[in-house]
Amino acid sequence: MIKAVIFDMFETLVTLFEGKTYFGENIAADVGVDPDLFRKEWHAIEKERSIGVYTIEQGLEVVFKKLGVYSEENVSLAVNKRRENLEDTFNGVPDDSIRLLQELKKRGIKVGLITNTFSDERDFIRKSVLFQYFDVALISYEQGICKPDPELFQKMTKLLDVEADECLYVGDGGSKELFAARDAGMHPVQCTWFHDRAFEPHIPCPILDEFDHANHQLEVLDYC
Repeated sequence: MIKAVIFDMFETLVTLFEGKTYFGENIAADVGVDPDLFRKEWHAIEKERSIGVYTIEQGLEVVFKKLGVYSEENVSLAVNKRRENLEDTFNGVPDDSIRLLQELKKRGIKVGLITNTFSDERDFIRKSVLFQYFDVALISYEQGICKPDPELFQKMTKLLDVEADECLYVGDGGSKELFAARDAGMHPVQCTWFHDRAFEPHIPCPILDEFDHANHQLEVLDYC
């Protein structure tokens, strides 16, 4: 019997491909560097940005200095454009994501969140319309660890006071989260409802045939 559903955030409950998009190649273009060079340095500190070592501003400063394009103006430009992207993302929360969370609460099913998130994304999550529905929210930036670390999944079941085999884990599959959920003893479901919006090189995970799938938010209820 499913007693809890744990969600990923991005490309699961919301999508960064809503409205304005602002990814690594856009930052690179704004500051005048090769996008491949920017991606290399940006990805090199992704874990540090995800676990609270660097704020988004500090991370940009580190990368821009390495690439020889640091200025306060360049950092502010990238931060503000990321904020515009996140505003569009969280202003565009799908009604069906909210309906799904509301229905789970009506059924007495606990709701959790495990998300790998940078400082600016954390801020938007905490003030979003979605946040009120989470019984437990484990945000990597606050936790100091990120998916697929098994400690996050163990901590979630403990805080929700459920067994792992009583949990559904729903995510797009990035950060090997579905494998981690399965290894933790949960029932993983890959959500695909945002998959057609993504474009290269930002598709976080291909469709994985070894897992169950939900092509629409409300299909998650079929597994509960």
